[in-house]
Amino acid sequence: MITTIFFDIGGVLMTDGWGHVSRRAAAEKFGLDWDEYSERHEKVAHAIETNRMTLEQYLDRAVFYRPRAFGRDEFREFIFAQSKPHPASIEIASRLKASGKYFIATINNEIFELNLYRIDKFRLRDTFPIFFSSCFLGIRKPDKEIYKVALQVMQQKPDECLFIDDREVNLECPRELGLATILFHDASQLRSDLIKTGISLSD
Repeated sequence: MITTIFFDIGGVLMTDGWGHVSRRAAAEKFGLDWDEYSERHEKVAHAIETNRMTLEQYLDRAVFYRPRAFGRDEFREFIFAQSKPHPASIEIASRLKASGKYFIATINNEIFELNLYRIDKFRLRDTFPIFFSSCFLGIRKPDKEIYKVALQVMQQKPDECLFIDDREVNLECPRELGLATILFHDASQLRSDLIKTGISLSD
């Protein structure tokens, strides 16, 4: 019986925090050389998502390592503005919590400053009492350790847990650990797959 459901945030509950699409849009808007920017981002991606580098330090390394025609504040505001909610997915998570049958949490990769912004802006604390975020734990998906930490903190058996993510690579380790998984495509499919898994969406 499933008692605990873990949700990814970016790609499931809302748009990616600072994913490929957002970075590509930034390159086009600010006239960045995409290949150069992409290479610089990838070199510091692990550090920024595990809170070994601040957002300001990321901007130093990935963007403002040379003079730009735009300012840091403008670029920073663009980063935060890319976050948009997926209301239908958030509603599903809220209904699961309201049912009183499941403990709801997240397992997500996120930049520290952006993670806090998204949690506050979209009132995720109303639904999720705990966030297993890469920037809090210093580990990021798909590293198996982040899932093991979540299980250890929750004191739950793997076969009592379900993890929902929009990327197959992030579901492989949870399956190896014994968690049930759902590959997210959209809210309608998620609702259907939850029901197939025996998850009740009613109060």
